[in-house]
Amino acid sequence: MKEQLESLLATAVATLQQQGTLPNDVHARIQLDRPRDKSHGDFATNLALMLAKPAKMNPRALAEALIGALPANSLVAKTEIAGPGFINFTISQQQLIDQLEHAYTDAHVGVQPAAETQTVVIDYSSPNLAKEMHVGHLRSAIIGDAVARVKELLGHKVIRQNHVGDWGTQFGMLLAHMEELDNAELDMELSNLETFYKAAKKRFDESEEFAKRARELVVALQSGEPKCRALWQQFIDVSLSHCQEVYDRLGVKLTRADVMAESAYNDDLAQVVEDLKTQGLLVEDQGAQCVFLDEFKNKDGESLPVIVQKSGGGYLYATTDLAAVRYRQNVLKGDHLIYFVDQRQGLHFQQIFTLAKKAGFAREDLQMDHYGFGTVMGKDGRPYKSRDGGVTKLADLLDEAEKRALEQVQRKNTSLSAEEQAHVAKVVGISSVKYADLSKNRTSDYIFDWDTMLSFEGNTAPYLLYAFTRVNSIFGKAGVNPDNISGEFSLNDEREIALANILVRFNEVIHNVSDKAMPHFLCGYLYDVAGAFSSFYEACPILQTEDEHLRQSRLKLAALTAKTLRQGLDLLGIPTLEKM
Repeated sequence: MKEQLESLLATAVATLQQQGTLPNDVHARIQLDRPRDKSHGDFATNLALMLAKPAKMNPRALAEALIGALPANSLVAKTEIAGPGFINFTISQQQLIDQLEHAYTDAHVGVQPAAETQTVVIDYSSPNLAKEMHVGHLRSAIIGDAVARVKELLGHKVIRQNHVGDWGTQFGMLLAHMEELDNAELDMELSNLETFYKAAKKRFDESEEFAKRARELVVALQSGEPKCRALWQQFIDVSLSHCQEVYDRLGVKLTRADVMAESAYNDDLAQVVEDLKTQGLLVEDQGAQCVFLDEFKNKDGESLPVIVQKSGGGYLYATTDLAAVRYRQNVLKGDHLIYFVDQRQGLHFQQIFTLAKKAGFAREDLQMDHYGFGTVMGKDGRPYKSRDGGVTKLADLLDEAEKRALEQVQRKNTSLSAEEQAHVAKVVGISSVKYADLSKNRTSDYIFDWDTMLSFEGNTAPYLLYAFTRVNSIFGKAGVNPDNISGEFSLNDEREIALANILVRFNEVIHNVSDKAMPHFLCGYLYDVAGAFSSFYEACPILQTEDEHLRQSRLKLAALTAKTLRQGLDLLGIPTLEKM
Protein backbone atom coordinates (compact mmCIF):
# COMPACT_ATOMS: atom_id res chain seq x y z
CA MET A 1 0.00 0.00 0.00
CA LYS A 2 2.82 2.37 0.83
CA GLU A 3 4.42 1.86 -2.58
CA GLN A 4 1.06 2.40 -4.30
CA LEU A 5 0.52 5.66 -2.42
CA GLU A 6 4.05 6.84 -3.22
CA SER A 7 3.32 6.16 -6.89
CA LEU A 8 0.09 8.18 -6.73
CA LEU A 9 1.93 11.13 -5.16
CA ALA A 10 4.69 10.93 -7.78
CA THR A 11 2.02 11.15 -10.49
CA ALA A 12 0.44 14.14 -8.72
CA VAL A 13 3.81 15.94 -8.62
CA ALA A 14 4.36 15.23 -12.34
CA THR A 15 0.88 16.60 -13.12
CA LEU A 16 1.57 19.84 -11.21
CA GLN A 17 4.88 20.20 -13.07
CA GLN A 18 3.08 19.83 -16.40
CA GLN A 19 0.59 22.48 -15.28
CA GLY A 20 3.41 24.83 -14.29
CA THR A 21 2.46 24.84 -10.60
CA LEU A 22 5.78 23.19 -9.75
CA PRO A 23 9.10 23.90 -11.53
CA ASN A 24 10.26 21.06 -13.80
CA ASP A 25 13.66 20.87 -12.13
CA VAL A 26 12.20 20.12 -8.68
CA HIS A 27 13.10 16.66 -7.43
CA ALA A 28 10.41 15.44 -5.06
CA ARG A 29 11.60 13.12 -2.29
CA ILE A 30 8.34 11.47 -1.25
CA GLN A 31 8.31 10.32 2.35
CA LEU A 32 5.34 8.59 3.96
CA ASP A 33 5.11 7.98 7.68
CA ARG A 34 2.57 6.14 9.80
CA PRO A 35 0.98 8.56 12.32
CA ARG A 36 1.02 7.36 15.93
CA ASP A 37 -2.43 8.85 16.42
CA LYS A 38 -4.84 6.77 14.30
CA SER A 39 -7.21 9.75 14.05
CA HIS A 40 -4.62 11.19 11.65
CA GLY A 41 -5.15 8.36 9.17
CA ASP A 42 -2.95 5.51 8.00
CA PHE A 43 -0.20 7.53 6.30
CA ALA A 44 1.03 11.11 6.42
CA THR A 45 3.43 13.10 4.23
CA ASN A 46 5.19 16.46 4.51
CA LEU A 47 5.58 16.67 0.73
CA ALA A 48 3.71 20.00 0.45
CA LEU A 49 5.94 21.55 3.10
CA MET A 50 9.06 20.36 1.25
CA LEU A 51 7.89 21.71 -2.12
CA ALA A 52 6.30 24.96 -0.96
CA LYS A 53 9.46 27.06 -1.30
CA PRO A 54 10.39 26.06 -4.90
CA ALA A 55 6.69 26.33 -5.83
CA LYS A 56 6.46 29.76 -4.13
CA MET A 57 3.16 28.69 -2.63
CA ASN A 58 1.57 28.48 0.78
CA PRO A 59 2.09 24.86 1.99
CA ARG A 60 -1.59 24.28 2.71
CA ALA A 61 -2.54 25.61 -0.73
CA LEU A 62 0.05 23.34 -2.32
CA ALA A 63 -1.30 20.41 -0.26
CA GLU A 64 -4.75 21.08 -1.74
CA ALA A 65 -3.25 21.16 -5.24
CA LEU A 66 -1.44 17.84 -4.66
CA ILE A 67 -4.65 16.21 -3.44
CA GLY A 68 -6.51 17.56 -6.45
CA ALA A 69 -3.85 16.13 -8.79
CA LEU A 70 -4.01 12.61 -7.36
CA PRO A 71 -5.20 10.12 -10.02
CA ALA A 72 -8.53 8.38 -9.50
CA ASN A 73 -7.93 5.30 -7.38
CA SER A 74 -9.54 2.77 -5.05
CA LEU A 75 -6.72 2.96 -2.51
CA VAL A 76 -7.49 6.19 -0.64
CA ALA A 77 -10.79 6.58 1.18
CA LYS A 78 -10.09 10.03 2.67
CA THR A 79 -7.47 12.79 2.57
CA GLU A 80 -7.16 15.66 4.97
CA ILE A 81 -4.75 18.57 5.43
CA ALA A 82 -3.36 18.97 8.93
CA GLY A 83 -1.37 21.72 10.62
CA PRO A 84 0.87 23.83 8.36
CA GLY A 85 0.48 21.52 5.36
CA PHE A 86 0.76 17.84 6.24
CA ILE A 87 -1.43 15.53 4.17
CA ASN A 88 -3.07 12.61 5.97
CA PHE A 89 -4.37 9.60 4.05
CA THR A 90 -6.91 7.03 5.21
CA ILE A 91 -6.81 3.76 3.23
CA SER A 92 -10.14 2.31 2.06
CA GLN A 93 -11.40 -0.69 4.01
CA GLN A 94 -11.83 -2.71 0.82
CA GLN A 95 -8.17 -2.15 0.04
CA LEU A 96 -7.32 -3.35 3.55
CA ILE A 97 -9.46 -6.47 3.07
CA ASP A 98 -7.85 -7.19 -0.31
CA GLN A 99 -4.40 -6.96 1.31
CA LEU A 100 -5.46 -9.34 4.08
CA GLU A 101 -6.82 -11.84 1.57
CA HIS A 102 -3.59 -11.71 -0.45
CA ALA A 103 -1.45 -12.23 2.66
CA TYR A 104 -3.64 -15.12 3.82
CA THR A 105 -3.36 -17.02 0.52
CA ASP A 106 0.26 -16.10 -0.26
CA ALA A 107 3.07 -18.53 0.66
CA HIS A 108 5.21 -15.58 1.84
CA VAL A 109 2.41 -13.86 3.78
CA GLY A 110 2.21 -10.97 1.34
CA VAL A 111 5.92 -10.17 1.26
CA GLN A 112 6.78 -8.90 -2.21
CA PRO A 113 10.14 -9.86 -3.79
CA ALA A 114 12.79 -7.16 -4.16
CA ALA A 115 12.38 -4.94 -7.24
CA GLU A 116 15.91 -5.95 -8.31
CA THR A 117 17.40 -9.17 -7.02
CA GLN A 118 21.13 -9.42 -6.38
CA THR A 119 23.83 -11.88 -5.45
CA VAL A 120 24.47 -10.89 -1.84
CA VAL A 121 27.62 -12.17 -0.12
CA ILE A 122 27.24 -12.01 3.66
CA ASP A 123 30.28 -12.33 5.94
CA TYR A 124 29.16 -13.27 9.44
CA SER A 125 30.19 -15.15 12.58
CA SER A 126 33.88 -15.55 11.57
CA PRO A 127 35.33 -16.67 14.94
CA ASN A 128 39.00 -17.17 15.73
CA LEU A 129 39.52 -20.94 15.64
CA ALA A 130 42.33 -20.81 18.20
CA LYS A 131 39.65 -20.74 20.92
CA GLU A 132 36.09 -21.89 21.41
CA MET A 133 33.28 -19.53 20.44
CA HIS A 134 32.37 -17.20 23.29
CA VAL A 135 29.54 -14.78 24.06
CA GLY A 136 31.22 -12.09 21.94
CA HIS A 137 30.57 -14.23 18.85
CA LEU A 138 26.81 -14.33 19.45
CA ARG A 139 25.79 -11.07 17.80
CA SER A 140 27.52 -11.51 14.44
CA ALA A 141 26.20 -15.06 14.07
CA ILE A 142 22.52 -14.42 14.83
CA ILE A 143 22.17 -10.92 13.33
CA GLY A 144 23.92 -12.00 10.15
CA ASP A 145 21.78 -15.13 9.95
CA ALA A 146 18.51 -13.19 10.39
CA VAL A 147 19.41 -10.70 7.65
CA ALA A 148 20.51 -13.55 5.36
CA ARG A 149 17.12 -15.25 5.84
CA VAL A 150 15.28 -11.98 5.08
CA LYS A 151 17.36 -11.40 1.93
CA GLU A 152 16.56 -14.92 0.73
CA LEU A 153 12.83 -14.38 1.31
CA LEU A 154 13.02 -11.29 -0.90
CA GLY A 155 14.46 -13.36 -3.74
CA HIS A 156 18.15 -12.47 -3.49
CA LYS A 157 20.79 -15.14 -4.05
CA VAL A 158 22.56 -15.23 -0.69
CA ILE A 159 26.08 -16.63 -0.34
CA ARG A 160 27.17 -17.05 3.27
CA GLN A 161 30.87 -16.64 4.07
CA ASN A 162 32.34 -17.70 7.41
CA HIS A 163 35.72 -15.95 7.37
CA VAL A 164 37.19 -17.90 10.29
CA GLY A 165 40.58 -17.00 11.73
CA ASP A 166 42.76 -20.07 11.21
CA TRP A 167 46.19 -18.53 10.61
CA GLY A 168 48.82 -16.51 12.45
CA THR A 169 51.49 -16.70 15.14
CA GLN A 170 49.16 -18.07 17.85
CA PHE A 171 48.84 -21.32 15.90
CA GLY A 172 52.58 -21.94 16.29
CA MET A 173 52.03 -21.93 20.05
CA LEU A 174 49.12 -24.36 19.77
CA LEU A 175 51.02 -26.71 17.47
CA ALA A 176 54.01 -26.74 19.84
CA HIS A 177 51.69 -27.85 22.65
CA MET A 178 50.12 -30.51 20.41
CA GLU A 179 53.60 -31.94 19.74
CA GLU A 180 54.15 -32.45 23.47
CA LEU A 181 51.09 -34.66 23.97
CA ASP A 182 50.46 -38.26 23.01
CA ASN A 183 47.31 -39.09 21.03
CA ALA A 184 45.14 -39.94 24.04
CA GLU A 185 46.12 -36.77 25.91
CA LEU A 186 45.65 -34.70 22.76
CA ASP A 187 42.13 -35.98 22.10
CA MET A 188 41.16 -35.28 25.71
CA GLU A 189 42.62 -31.76 25.77
CA LEU A 190 41.20 -30.79 22.38
CA SER A 191 37.71 -31.55 23.72
CA ASN A 192 38.02 -28.22 25.57
CA LEU A 193 39.76 -25.71 23.33
CA GLU A 194 39.65 -22.95 25.91
CA THR A 195 41.61 -25.06 28.42
CA PHE A 196 43.98 -26.18 25.66
CA TYR A 197 44.67 -22.58 24.62
CA LYS A 198 45.35 -21.49 28.20
CA ALA A 199 47.74 -24.42 28.73
CA ALA A 200 49.63 -23.58 25.52
CA LYS A 201 49.80 -19.88 26.47
CA LYS A 202 51.14 -20.80 29.92
CA ARG A 203 53.90 -22.94 28.35
CA PHE A 204 54.72 -20.12 25.89
CA ASP A 205 55.06 -17.55 28.68
CA GLU A 206 57.09 -19.77 31.01
CA SER A 207 59.45 -21.63 28.66
CA GLU A 208 61.81 -19.88 26.25
CA GLU A 209 62.53 -23.24 24.61
CA PHE A 210 58.80 -23.76 24.02
CA ALA A 211 58.43 -20.19 22.67
CA LYS A 212 61.33 -20.77 20.28
CA ARG A 213 59.74 -24.00 19.03
CA ALA A 214 56.41 -22.18 18.58
CA ARG A 215 58.08 -19.55 16.39
CA GLU A 216 59.78 -22.27 14.34
CA LEU A 217 56.44 -23.97 13.79
CA VAL A 218 54.88 -20.72 12.50
CA VAL A 219 57.59 -20.61 9.82
CA ALA A 220 57.11 -24.34 9.08
CA LEU A 221 53.33 -23.87 8.83
CA GLN A 222 53.61 -20.94 6.48
CA SER A 223 56.11 -22.80 4.28
CA GLY A 224 53.76 -25.78 4.02
CA GLU A 225 55.82 -28.40 5.89
CA PRO A 226 53.63 -31.59 5.67
CA LYS A 227 53.79 -32.80 9.29
CA CYS A 228 53.13 -29.30 10.59
CA ARG A 229 50.23 -28.84 8.17
CA ALA A 230 48.73 -32.16 9.29
CA LEU A 231 48.84 -31.14 12.96
CA TRP A 232 47.32 -27.76 12.09
CA GLN A 233 44.53 -29.39 10.04
CA GLN A 234 43.75 -31.71 12.97
CA PHE A 235 43.31 -28.71 15.25
CA ILE A 236 41.23 -26.78 12.68
CA ASP A 237 38.89 -29.75 12.13
CA VAL A 238 38.26 -30.08 15.88
CA SER A 239 37.66 -26.35 16.27
CA LEU A 240 35.28 -26.20 13.29
CA SER A 241 33.30 -29.14 14.68
CA HIS A 242 32.90 -27.19 17.95
CA CYS A 243 31.65 -24.20 15.94
CA GLN A 244 29.17 -26.32 13.99
CA GLU A 245 27.70 -27.71 17.20
CA VAL A 246 27.04 -24.15 18.38
CA TYR A 247 25.54 -23.10 15.02
CA ASP A 248 23.23 -26.12 15.05
CA ARG A 249 22.05 -25.35 18.58
CA LEU A 250 21.49 -21.69 17.69
CA GLY A 251 19.60 -22.58 14.52
CA VAL A 252 22.10 -20.58 12.47
CA LYS A 253 22.26 -21.63 8.80
CA LEU A 254 26.05 -21.86 8.58
CA THR A 255 27.69 -25.12 7.50
CA ARG A 256 31.21 -26.32 6.83
CA ALA A 257 30.62 -25.51 3.15
CA ASP A 258 30.28 -21.82 4.04
CA VAL A 259 33.75 -21.67 5.62
CA MET A 260 36.19 -19.54 3.64
CA ALA A 261 39.02 -19.19 6.13
CA GLU A 262 41.82 -16.63 6.25
CA SER A 263 44.25 -19.29 5.05
CA ALA A 264 42.21 -19.77 1.85
CA TYR A 265 43.53 -16.42 0.62
CA ASN A 266 47.22 -17.09 1.37
CA ASP A 267 48.17 -17.72 -2.26
CA ASP A 268 46.77 -14.34 -3.33
CA LEU A 269 48.37 -12.13 -0.66
CA ALA A 270 51.70 -11.57 -2.43
CA GLN A 271 49.76 -10.72 -5.60
CA VAL A 272 47.64 -8.18 -3.70
CA VAL A 273 50.80 -6.40 -2.56
CA GLU A 274 52.35 -6.62 -6.04
CA ASP A 275 49.21 -5.20 -7.69
CA LEU A 276 49.16 -2.27 -5.24
CA LYS A 277 52.82 -1.65 -6.01
CA THR A 278 52.24 -1.79 -9.78
CA GLN A 279 49.60 0.90 -9.45
CA GLY A 280 51.94 3.15 -7.50
CA LEU A 281 49.84 3.02 -4.35
CA LEU A 282 52.44 1.48 -2.03
CA VAL A 283 54.72 3.48 0.21
CA GLU A 284 57.43 1.97 2.42
CA ASP A 285 57.23 3.29 5.97
CA GLN A 286 59.65 2.00 8.61
CA GLY A 287 60.12 -1.13 6.53
CA ALA A 288 56.41 -1.84 6.20
CA GLN A 289 54.44 -1.63 2.95
CA CYS A 290 51.57 0.84 3.34
CA VAL A 291 48.92 2.69 1.38
CA PHE A 292 48.11 6.21 2.59
CA LEU A 293 44.56 7.27 1.75
CA ASP A 294 43.79 11.00 1.77
CA GLU A 295 40.20 10.20 2.70
CA PHE A 296 41.27 9.13 6.21
CA LYS A 297 43.31 11.45 8.40
CA ASN A 298 44.25 11.64 12.07
CA LYS A 299 43.55 14.63 14.31
CA ASP A 300 46.74 16.30 13.05
CA GLY A 301 45.56 16.08 9.44
CA GLU A 302 47.99 13.30 8.52
CA SER A 303 46.81 10.48 6.24
CA LEU A 304 46.31 7.18 8.04
CA PRO A 305 48.16 4.14 6.66
CA VAL A 306 46.65 0.85 5.56
CA ILE A 307 49.48 -1.58 6.26
CA VAL A 308 49.46 -4.57 3.89
CA GLN A 309 52.86 -6.10 4.68
CA LYS A 310 54.94 -5.91 7.86
CA SER A 311 58.65 -5.11 7.80
CA GLY A 312 59.39 -8.81 8.40
CA GLY A 313 57.35 -9.82 5.34
CA GLY A 314 54.20 -10.98 7.13
CA TYR A 315 50.74 -10.03 5.91
CA LEU A 316 47.90 -8.46 7.89
CA TYR A 317 44.10 -8.51 8.12
CA ALA A 318 43.95 -5.71 5.55
CA THR A 319 45.79 -7.83 2.98
CA THR A 320 43.47 -10.79 3.53
CA ASP A 321 40.36 -8.59 3.42
CA LEU A 322 41.45 -7.06 0.11
CA ALA A 323 41.97 -10.55 -1.32
CA ALA A 324 38.51 -11.53 0.01
CA VAL A 325 36.87 -8.54 -1.73
CA ARG A 326 38.48 -9.59 -5.00
CA TYR A 327 37.36 -13.21 -4.55
CA ARG A 328 33.80 -12.28 -3.60
CA GLN A 329 33.43 -10.05 -6.64
CA ASN A 330 35.26 -12.09 -9.28
CA VAL A 331 34.58 -15.68 -8.19
CA LEU A 332 31.34 -15.49 -6.22
CA LYS A 333 30.00 -12.77 -8.58
CA GLY A 334 28.69 -10.71 -5.68
CA ASP A 335 26.71 -7.53 -6.35
CA HIS A 336 26.51 -6.57 -2.68
CA LEU A 337 29.11 -7.50 -0.06
CA ILE A 338 27.90 -7.31 3.56
CA TYR A 339 30.04 -7.64 6.69
CA PHE A 340 28.61 -8.20 10.17
CA VAL A 341 31.59 -7.35 12.34
CA ASP A 342 31.98 -5.46 15.64
CA GLN A 343 31.40 -1.73 15.04
CA ARG A 344 34.85 -0.98 16.44
CA GLN A 345 36.17 -2.23 13.09
CA GLY A 346 34.30 0.52 11.25
CA LEU A 347 37.37 2.52 10.20
CA HIS A 348 39.16 -0.63 9.02
CA PHE A 349 36.32 -1.55 6.66
CA GLN A 350 35.88 2.00 5.37
CA GLN A 351 39.58 1.96 4.44
CA ILE A 352 39.33 -1.50 2.84
CA PHE A 353 36.29 -0.55 0.74
CA THR A 354 37.92 2.71 -0.39
CA LEU A 355 41.24 1.06 -1.23
CA ALA A 356 39.57 -1.88 -3.01
CA LYS A 357 37.89 0.51 -5.44
CA LYS A 358 40.96 2.73 -5.81
CA ALA A 359 43.09 -0.33 -6.63
CA GLY A 360 40.53 -1.75 -9.06
CA PHE A 361 39.91 -4.82 -6.89
CA ALA A 362 36.23 -3.83 -6.73
CA ARG A 363 33.99 -2.37 -9.44
CA GLU A 364 32.78 1.17 -8.89
CA ASP A 365 29.20 -0.10 -8.73
CA LEU A 366 29.98 -2.88 -6.22
CA GLN A 367 28.02 -2.20 -3.07
CA MET A 368 29.98 -2.90 0.13
CA ASP A 369 28.55 -2.37 3.61
CA HIS A 370 29.92 -2.96 7.08
CA TYR A 371 27.06 -3.36 9.54
CA GLY A 372 28.61 -3.01 12.97
CA PHE A 373 27.07 -4.02 16.27
CA GLY A 374 27.45 -3.12 19.92
CA THR A 375 28.72 -5.19 22.84
CA VAL A 376 26.94 -7.68 25.11
CA MET A 377 27.29 -6.18 28.59
CA GLY A 378 26.90 -7.56 32.11
CA LYS A 379 24.76 -5.86 34.75
CA ASP A 380 27.94 -4.15 35.96
CA GLY A 381 28.07 -2.20 32.69
CA ARG A 382 31.17 -4.06 31.48
CA PRO A 383 31.51 -6.68 28.72
CA TYR A 384 29.70 -9.85 29.84
CA LYS A 385 31.91 -12.33 31.73
CA SER A 386 31.45 -15.72 33.39
CA ARG A 387 31.08 -16.03 37.16
CA ASP A 388 34.85 -16.50 37.55
CA GLY A 389 35.52 -13.33 35.59
CA GLY A 390 36.62 -15.12 32.42
CA VAL A 391 35.16 -15.12 28.93
CA THR A 392 31.87 -17.04 28.78
CA LYS A 393 31.90 -19.88 26.26
CA LEU A 394 28.86 -19.74 24.01
CA ALA A 395 28.14 -23.45 24.53
CA ASP A 396 28.08 -22.92 28.31
CA LEU A 397 25.76 -19.94 27.90
CA LEU A 398 23.31 -22.05 25.88
CA ASP A 399 23.48 -24.86 28.47
CA GLU A 400 22.58 -22.34 31.17
CA ALA A 401 19.72 -20.98 29.05
CA GLU A 402 18.19 -24.43 28.59
CA LYS A 403 18.62 -25.24 32.30
CA ARG A 404 16.88 -22.04 33.42
CA ALA A 405 14.11 -22.49 30.85
CA LEU A 406 13.49 -26.07 32.01
CA GLU A 407 13.13 -24.92 35.62
CA GLN A 408 10.58 -22.34 34.47
CA VAL A 409 8.64 -24.82 32.31
CA GLN A 410 8.48 -27.31 35.19
CA ARG A 411 7.02 -24.63 37.44
CA LYS A 412 4.46 -23.44 34.89
CA ASN A 413 3.26 -26.60 33.15
CA THR A 414 3.36 -29.97 34.88
CA SER A 415 0.93 -31.49 32.35
CA LEU A 416 3.71 -31.89 29.79
CA SER A 417 5.71 -35.14 29.71
CA ALA A 418 9.40 -35.00 30.65
CA GLU A 419 10.29 -35.32 26.96
CA GLU A 420 7.94 -32.48 26.03
CA GLN A 421 9.29 -30.30 28.83
CA ALA A 422 12.86 -30.87 27.61
CA HIS A 423 11.88 -29.91 24.05
CA VAL A 424 10.02 -26.78 25.16
CA ALA A 425 12.94 -25.80 27.41
CA LYS A 426 15.42 -26.18 24.56
CA VAL A 427 13.36 -23.97 22.22
CA VAL A 428 12.49 -21.38 24.88
CA GLY A 429 16.03 -21.23 26.31
CA ILE A 430 17.90 -20.81 23.02
CA SER A 431 15.21 -18.54 21.55
CA SER A 432 15.32 -16.30 24.63
CA VAL A 433 19.05 -15.70 24.23
CA LYS A 434 18.67 -15.00 20.50
CA TYR A 435 15.60 -12.79 20.78
CA ALA A 436 17.04 -10.73 23.65
CA ASP A 437 19.87 -9.82 21.29
CA LEU A 438 17.92 -9.44 18.05
CA SER A 439 15.26 -7.24 19.68
CA LYS A 440 17.88 -4.60 20.54
CA ASN A 441 19.11 -1.98 18.10
CA ARG A 442 22.05 -3.58 16.30
CA THR A 443 24.34 -0.61 16.90
CA SER A 444 23.68 -0.41 20.64
CA ASP A 445 25.32 -2.20 23.57
CA TYR A 446 22.82 -4.14 25.67
CA ILE A 447 22.65 -5.63 29.15
CA PHE A 448 22.50 -9.44 29.29
CA ASP A 449 19.84 -10.24 31.89
CA TRP A 450 18.52 -13.78 32.40
CA ASP A 451 15.39 -12.68 34.28
CA THR A 452 14.31 -10.25 31.56
CA MET A 453 14.98 -12.50 28.58
CA LEU A 454 13.18 -15.52 30.08
CA SER A 455 10.15 -13.50 31.20
CA PHE A 456 6.71 -14.30 29.76
CA GLU A 457 5.89 -10.58 29.87
CA GLY A 458 7.14 -7.85 27.56
CA ASN A 459 9.00 -8.02 24.25
CA THR A 460 10.60 -11.44 24.81
CA ALA A 461 10.80 -14.82 23.06
CA PRO A 462 8.71 -16.63 25.73
CA TYR A 463 5.93 -14.06 25.32
CA LEU A 464 5.87 -14.41 21.52
CA LEU A 465 6.15 -18.20 21.57
CA TYR A 466 3.27 -18.36 24.02
CA ALA A 467 1.26 -15.88 21.91
CA PHE A 468 1.68 -18.18 18.91
CA THR A 469 0.56 -21.29 20.80
CA ARG A 470 -2.42 -19.35 22.13
CA VAL A 471 -3.51 -18.34 18.61
CA ASN A 472 -2.79 -21.78 17.21
CA SER A 473 -4.87 -23.55 19.87
CA ILE A 474 -8.02 -21.84 18.57
CA PHE A 475 -8.08 -23.96 15.40
CA GLY A 476 -7.94 -27.24 17.29
CA LYS A 477 -10.87 -26.13 19.45
CA ALA A 478 -12.79 -25.01 16.33
CA GLY A 479 -11.93 -28.20 14.44
CA VAL A 480 -10.70 -26.25 11.39
CA ASN A 481 -7.58 -26.19 9.26
CA PRO A 482 -6.10 -22.67 9.59
CA ASP A 483 -4.89 -22.85 5.97
CA ASN A 484 -8.34 -23.56 4.59
CA ILE A 485 -10.86 -21.21 6.15
CA SER A 486 -13.75 -20.19 3.87
CA GLY A 487 -15.59 -16.91 3.95
CA GLU A 488 -14.45 -13.33 3.57
CA PHE A 489 -12.79 -10.90 5.92
CA SER A 490 -15.22 -8.54 7.61
CA LEU A 491 -13.90 -5.64 9.71
CA ASN A 492 -16.38 -3.94 12.02
CA ASP A 493 -14.95 -3.75 15.54
CA GLU A 494 -12.12 -1.25 16.05
CA ARG A 495 -9.93 -4.06 17.46
CA GLU A 496 -10.41 -6.05 14.22
CA ILE A 497 -9.42 -3.01 12.19
CA ALA A 498 -6.40 -2.32 14.41
CA LEU A 499 -5.15 -5.92 14.06
CA ALA A 500 -5.75 -5.85 10.30
CA ASN A 501 -3.79 -2.61 9.91
CA ILE A 502 -0.79 -4.14 11.69
CA LEU A 503 -0.92 -7.44 9.78
CA VAL A 504 -0.77 -5.75 6.37
CA ARG A 505 2.45 -3.95 7.39
CA PHE A 506 4.46 -7.20 7.32
CA ASN A 507 5.79 -6.62 3.79
CA GLU A 508 6.89 -3.07 4.64
CA VAL A 509 8.67 -4.21 7.81
CA ILE A 510 10.55 -7.03 6.05
CA HIS A 511 11.83 -4.65 3.37
CA ASN A 512 12.96 -2.20 6.08
CA VAL A 513 14.88 -4.99 7.84
CA SER A 514 16.57 -5.84 4.55
CA ASP A 515 17.40 -2.25 3.65
CA LYS A 516 18.89 -1.31 7.03
CA ALA A 517 20.03 -4.72 8.35
CA MET A 518 18.07 -4.10 11.56
CA PRO A 519 16.30 -7.27 12.83
CA HIS A 520 14.93 -5.35 15.83
CA PHE A 521 12.39 -3.76 13.44
CA LEU A 522 10.90 -7.23 12.94
CA CYS A 523 11.00 -8.04 16.67
CA GLY A 524 9.12 -4.84 17.52
CA TYR A 525 6.58 -5.58 14.80
CA LEU A 526 5.91 -9.14 16.00
CA TYR A 527 5.43 -7.82 19.53
CA ASP A 528 2.87 -5.34 18.16
CA VAL A 529 1.09 -8.15 16.29
CA ALA A 530 0.87 -10.25 19.46
CA GLY A 531 -0.41 -7.28 21.46
CA ALA A 532 -3.02 -6.35 18.85
CA PHE A 533 -4.23 -9.96 18.68
CA SER A 534 -4.56 -10.10 22.48
CA SER A 535 -6.77 -6.97 22.43
CA PHE A 536 -8.80 -8.40 19.54
CA TYR A 537 -9.22 -11.81 21.21
CA GLU A 538 -10.45 -10.30 24.47
CA ALA A 539 -12.96 -7.98 22.77
CA CYS A 540 -14.13 -10.05 19.81
CA PRO A 541 -15.50 -13.57 20.55
CA ILE A 542 -14.46 -16.11 17.94
CA LEU A 543 -15.77 -19.54 18.85
CA GLN A 544 -18.68 -18.22 20.92
CA THR A 545 -20.19 -15.98 18.26
CA GLU A 546 -23.39 -17.28 16.65
CA ASP A 547 -22.92 -15.31 13.43
CA GLU A 548 -21.21 -17.86 11.14
CA HIS A 549 -19.96 -15.19 8.72
CA LEU A 550 -18.38 -13.26 11.60
CA ARG A 551 -16.96 -16.48 13.07
CA GLN A 552 -15.23 -17.36 9.77
CA SER A 553 -13.84 -13.84 9.40
CA ARG A 554 -12.39 -13.84 12.90
CA LEU A 555 -10.97 -17.34 12.47
CA LYS A 556 -9.31 -16.12 9.30
CA LEU A 557 -7.84 -13.10 11.10
CA ALA A 558 -6.48 -15.46 13.76
CA ALA A 559 -5.04 -17.74 11.08
CA LEU A 560 -3.27 -14.84 9.39
CA THR A 561 -1.92 -13.74 12.77
CA ALA A 562 -0.49 -17.24 13.39
CA LYS A 563 0.95 -17.36 9.89
CA THR A 564 2.60 -13.95 10.32
CA LEU A 565 4.06 -14.83 13.73
CA ARG A 566 5.39 -18.16 12.43
CA GLN A 567 6.99 -16.59 9.34
CA GLY A 568 8.42 -13.68 11.33
CA LEU A 569 9.93 -15.90 14.02
CA ASP A 570 11.36 -18.20 11.36
CA LEU A 571 13.16 -15.24 9.79
CA LEU A 572 14.74 -14.63 13.20
CA GLY A 573 15.80 -18.29 13.32
CA ILE A 574 13.29 -19.10 16.07
CA PRO A 575 11.09 -22.22 15.75
CA THR A 576 7.51 -22.16 17.04
CA LEU A 577 5.93 -24.57 19.52
CA GLU A 578 2.56 -26.29 19.27
CA LYS A 579 2.08 -26.17 23.04
CA MET A 580 3.83 -24.74 26.08
